[in-house]
Amino acid sequence: MEKFFSLSIEKQNLILDAALRVFGANAYKKASISDIAAAAGISKSMVFHYFGTKKALYLYLINLCGTIIMNEVNEIFDNSITDFFERIKMSSSIEISIMKRHAAIPSFLTSVYFETDEEVKDEIKAILNSGEDFRNKIAFEGVDTSKFKDGVDLRLLLKMLSWMADGYTKQLSDKAEMSFDTMLEEFNECLDMLKNNFYKETYL
Repeated sequence: MEKFFSLSIEKQNLILDAALRVFGANAYKKASISDIAAAAGISKSMVFHYFGTKKALYLYLINLCGTIIMNEVNEIFDNSITDFFERIKMSSSIEISIMKRHAAIPSFLTSVYFETDEEVKDEIKAILNSGEDFRNKIAFEGVDTSKFKDGVDLRLLLKMLSWMADGYTKQLSDKAEMSFDTMLEEFNECLDMLKNNFYKETYL
């Protein structure tokens, strides 16, 4: 991808934004390089020149989105916060802020999450699994676990939160149905309900 990186940042962003929008709207199989090229204002051959294959471009975009999110969370996240639920709220707020500023990312990531095409399915799973250590670090490192009632399985709780986030992610595919602010507000209300059930009375 040296030729792509030799382009100006503005030109790179134009091409990446076009690819994110086309993949986000059509999923992997139906997205065409011709459409991406047209949206970016370049020829189809130049897309292949920069990325090699459609699959290589698609996987690069997934990794790019993950890097953008992880870098910003690392930069802004306050590690001095030891409350589990406040940590989840903070990381969720940061991620929503990123989604608002990068308009093409939400629909793309939603499409990726529910992608089933055999050509990319295994690679998607591997990339998503590779982010598990980062999620665990945000959720558990330095957290005051003494606030939880005895017998609460924190790993299972995090999995439950992941399932909740999956549901909201699916709703994002229909932008008219739910705004980012509404989604975050409802998610935080769910966190408060869980906190009231899983924390010792002393910490409520």
